[in-house]
Amino acid sequence: MQKALFAARDEEWKRLRVLLSPVFSSGKLKEMFPIINQYGDALVKYLSQEVKKGKPVTVKEMLGSYNMDVIVSTSFGVNVNSLNNPQDPFVKKAKKHRIDFLQLMIDSQNSQDKEPYQGLSDLEIAAQSIIFILAGYDTTSSTLSFIMYVLATHPDVQKKLQQEIDETLPNKAPVTYDVLFEMKYLDMVVNETLRLYPIVERIVRVCKKDVELNGVLIPKGTIVAIPTYSLHQNSTFSKKNKDSINPYIYMPFGNGPRNCIGMRFALMNMKLALIRLLQNFSFHPCKETQIPLKLSKTPFLQPEKPIVLKVVSRDEPGK
Repeated sequence: MQKALFAARDEEWKRLRVLLSPVFSSGKLKEMFPIINQYGDALVKYLSQEVKKGKPVTVKEMLGSYNMDVIVSTSFGVNVNSLNNPQDPFVKKAKKHRIDFLQLMIDSQNSQDKEPYQGLSDLEIAAQSIIFILAGYDTTSSTLSFIMYVLATHPDVQKKLQQEIDETLPNKAPVTYDVLFEMKYLDMVVNETLRLYPIVERIVRVCKKDVELNGVLIPKGTIVAIPTYSLHQNSTFSKKNKDSINPYIYMPFGNGPRNCIGMRFALMNMKLALIRLLQNFSFHPCKETQIPLKLSKTPFLQPEKPIVLKVVSRDEPGK
């Protein structure tokens, strides 16, 4: 994993970041959007069958399978069906022409325009591919689970978000890439959940030079830990202090040049899933729902017990 982007340092990190950034450009994300969209359809179909059983749903299991399908398909060009076949997620290979992360990294090897940095080596490609799964799977599926919990326990927020979705996409109209980023209330819900439940509860950096802050000397080489979860829970974010909020306190994806390279991909993935789910279903607490949530912080922020919710189809009369 020393060849992975998150572990690289200095010039090696800069080279990897430059080579990998085009993978997450707006153009590439737009190309990947139809792939993710088809798994959104599969998610709705799967949950429709689960709702008919009349039993509460363990949210992380469902959203984890959806997210694994998305990540493996976009990372490796392999069509998977984790939702319906969790024991055998790699069911068939994609077509030869691919627009996935792996293919884009391989293309960097073959590019004639390698200046100022040489293309990725086979080992570096393998390292980034593994990290795409390890870092992307748990973080996104956990955040989605927290969002569903917040919506279920705040029905007024859920209803307002459904209204925005229904007005923007009447009659369950298909979701487009551009519309994801036009929904202001959806953005608020996602951002507030990331504030309350930042999956990475602390960010670690190494001081590159001697720095003095408020009379305190931080020597070069010092490991500095930023307690994201604690900062996000600070009273600064209370309603009475809304006019004095420091935006730099909010950093669920990190901050600065080493922020999460997959941030826009993760947001696209989560927002699509939320829209498709809320177009078709409403979520409610049930006797199995732990209120309030008790959290575990190792290695990522997680609920101590799985989030379990009652799901109701919006097609039912009065729903």
